[in-house]
Amino acid sequence: MLKEQITRGLDWIDYARRGPSDEDRPRMLRIVYRWWLVAFALKILGSTWDVSWHFKWLRDDLAPPHMLNTIGTIMVVVLVTCHTYTGFGVDKVSLRLMQLGTAVFLVSIPIDVINHAVNGLDITAWSFSHAGLYVGTAIMIVGALRAYWLFGPKEWMAERRFTIAALWFAFFENTLFPNQHQEYGVLSIAAYLRGAPYAEPELRSFAAEQLGMPLGEKSFIAFALPIPNWVYLAWAVGVGMIALVIARKMVGLRFTATAVAGAYVAYRCVAWGLLTAADFPPSAVPFMLLGGALAIDLVMFRPLPWWTEAIAGGVLAAGLTGITLWIQGQLLEAPPVDFGNWYGGASIWYGAAGLAAMWMIVNALARSGAWARHMRPSAFRPPRFPLLKNPVAASG
Repeated sequence: MLKEQITRGLDWIDYARRGPSDEDRPRMLRIVYRWWLVAFALKILGSTWDVSWHFKWLRDDLAPPHMLNTIGTIMVVVLVTCHTYTGFGVDKVSLRLMQLGTAVFLVSIPIDVINHAVNGLDITAWSFSHAGLYVGTAIMIVGALRAYWLFGPKEWMAERRFTIAALWFAFFENTLFPNQHQEYGVLSIAAYLRGAPYAEPELRSFAAEQLGMPLGEKSFIAFALPIPNWVYLAWAVGVGMIALVIARKMVGLRFTATAVAGAYVAYRCVAWGLLTAADFPPSAVPFMLLGGALAIDLVMFRPLPWWTEAIAGGVLAAGLTGITLWIQGQLLEAPPVDFGNWYGGASIWYGAAGLAAMWMIVNALARSGAWARHMRPSAFRPPRFPLLKNPVAASG
């Protein structure tokens, strides 16, 4: 059975390399990019579980969440290899982005392992070795997005829009990954103060030792919330929400940004329930993203001058996100943002400035025609040497 599946797979790849018929091409593209979505889904599940895992136990290279993420990564490697060999469904630029992102991610894995071996517990998602993992993943997703935008089947417009939105969902989730440290951290602190900490004693002791502090409340808070409070909101708006802006422009439906953010919040709610049921540390769900996403859709509801759209969108998205975060903090749990202090309130303006600046760049590129020029397929010729050879097909 396995041999038969491998043979069919090799036949399929050989067919893709030769060039499928016009009738088969849309169906094959649909299959390929569905596998891309499955691979990213596994990576998302693994990364969410991984953050929770590290708030309970000491790091383990072979932990189940790492294995889940690894399965998704292996699928990405297989997909990129097939694209490289066949040239199917990609152009040169999108393939190079896929290859670069995969290479950055794979190189970051041993760097992260060495970092932990030398420095012990890495207690922040914002570290250099962790950044390589989500930067590599972001580049992979951009490559897949470009390729699907250029070559994805246009026969099924609803499915095309869904796939583009799903890929932006993956990009959005990956961009917000560092913020999960504060979202898990705030609930872990609350559990610690209740006298029922999620973290095992070994983890608490090790974290205190790494921080050079006595074991206790102060060291645990430093472990759970290791970066300044203002970073959380500024990153979510100033960096994360540009994904929602571009998703809205590419998909073209009025409430695309709200739908993508809503899907992410719904996913985090489901993850909260599953982690709680399995006795893993849960996180504060970032409901505040819904306010910013709705603001983006409202600003783009009617055409505005390109610079007005960017500035108004950045300010409104940051303001509604901040208000929603404050309300969430009053009613539920949310990472701390000191709105009463100058640096807490300034985080809203940092986010507004970052989002407005990137939004303006996106609009300027579209207005100048640079977007259209750079989103044309670039030539790519697959390598001549046979990386894969199907002996069954060859002998037949």
